[in-house]
Amino acid sequence: MRNQLEKLVALQDLDLMIQELKEVQELGFEVKTESSETLKNARDEMTAKIPRPLLGNYERLRKRYKRAIVPIKDDKCLGCFMKLPTYLLTHMQRDEQVITCEGCGRILYWLM
Repeated sequence: MRNQLEKLVALQDLDLMIQELKEVQELGFEVKTESSETLKNARDEMTAKIPRPLLGNYERLRKRYKRAIVPIKDDKCLGCFMKLPTYLLTHMQRDEQVITCEGCGRILYWLM
C-alpha cells in the first residue's frame, strides 16, 4: 500500500503544480506551453499507475478539497485536525490499506 500512497502523493503534487501554473497565467504572466504540457504528461503517466478505485476516490476528494491527501502529525489529521482513533493508526502502521480520516474523508499518510 505504501507504494500506492507514494504515487497518490506525487499525483497530488503534480495537480498542485498544474493549478499554480494556471493561477500564474490568470495573473497575466507568461507561462511556457512546454512546462504545462510536461506536467500534464507526467500526470497522465502517474494516473496510469494507480488503481482505478483509488484514483476515483482521490479525484472525488480533490473536487472537494485543495489537498485530498494530508499527513498525520501527533495522531491528528492535518486536514481537519481531528484526533484519529487508535485502530486507524494501528492499520496504518501495519501498512494494510489506504486509510481515510473519519472526520473529513481525506486520504492519510504519516509525516516523516
